[in-house]
Amino acid sequence: MLSFLKIRAVVNGREIYPLQNTRPVVIPVAENNPRIVITDGYHITQPLKLVYKDIHTYCFKVVCAISDLQLGAGFALLAGLYLGGLYSGQLILKVFSFLPLVYLLMFYYMNRKDFLKLVPVLQ
Repeated sequence: MLSFLKIRAVVNGREIYPLQNTRPVVIPVAENNPRIVITDGYHITQPLKLVYKDIHTYCFKVVCAISDLQLGAGFALLAGLYLGGLYSGQLILKVFSFLPLVYLLMFYYMNRKDFLKLVPVLQ
């Protein structure tokens, strides 16, 4: 799902860094105790305050609540049920084909706080 979203890191509410799915991004910070949030425009993570007295370099990974596997499985289930209903003529299969879409949309819009997460990566 992260491949489709425009994910950005916001440092201290002023500096915005676009995050790409395939490359790491180095964010230089001039002052101690920066606050970092990750956003896609609709979802936002809890502010993370970094302290530089212990470590001078932090590594994080952005994780989405809907993985690419879940997104692909939902699309495959939707297509399979709809095509099954189309070829068999059963309306119930066509109606059930929208359940994966409804589930993913509800998860996207109802789970705003936990949709994006910053996970520390051990070095």
